Amino acid sequence: MLAAERGAARNTLAAYRRDLEGAEELLGDLAGADRDRLGTLAGKWAELAPSSVARKSSALRQFFGFLVDEGLRKDDPSAALPRPAARRPLPKILTHAEVEALFARAELEADSDRPPGLRMLALLELLYGSGLRASELVGLPVAAVPRDAPFLTVTGKGSQQRMVPVSRRAQQALARWMAVRGSDSAFIFPSRNKHLTRIRLYQLVKELAVRAGLDPAKVSPHVLRHAFATHLLEGGADLRVLQTLLGHADIATTQIYTHVDSARLVALVNERHPLAGKPRSV
Repeated sequence: MLAAERGAARNTLAAYRRDLEGAEELLGDLAGADRDRLGTLAGKWAELAPSSVARKSSALRQFFGFLVDEGLRKDDPSAALPRPAARRPLPKILTHAEVEALFARAELEADSDRPPGLRMLALLELLYGSGLRASELVGLPVAAVPRDAPFLTVTGKGSQQRMVPVSRRAQQALARWMAVRGSDSAFIFPSRNKHLTRIRLYQLVKELAVRAGLDPAKVSPHVLRHAFATHLLEGGADLRVLQTLLGHADIATTQIYTHVDSARLVALVNERHPLAGKPRSV
């Protein structure tokens, strides 16, 4: 069901399988478990982080919901599962100055017109300029390179496609890289094993951070995606637009970025709300 109806990614399917098999190891026949047996999981998971318990409980709730929908069970015992209040960690962010330092170094190295420097600049422009996930970036096919329209067609989580705008800077960086990449591979960033891996991208970004004089622990492809979202929001981007650009299925995922600009949001309410300019009655 997850694969066919929801288009879940391979890693998501594997995670669900691990959680379900792990629960079955603790309880025995999982499909036949009653509320009392499910209730024992809270004690068995006591040493786990709240986020892990929340994920496992979610997998089991969906599993029992599926059994009921398919007529394989008449009751849903998942109400007995623990519901920890898992707080999502706030994203790491980079300052504008730190991003500028990364680009200054990447542009300096690209000035030599050597392939490694041009590739790094193109990667950086798409990570920060378009907010792509690492897996989306390394898997970009040549067919995704914009010709007339300034957009990339990106295949994200669950094989969902979306259109992502590409800045003039990124278009120029891509054009310079494509002119020297010297490969007939179907991928924009080819490698001996089909295309550049996420691990290698991670290493390249860390190495660039060191050369730019930044702490590499603070910089990663995902941090650059966070910086893209954070800085757009600071600039006045609408949260729904940001959700579309990032490829988030749920607006709740995008809302985590509002913490970085809470002061602007408060000021917006004070300035734009219809009651903001009216005096209080005594």
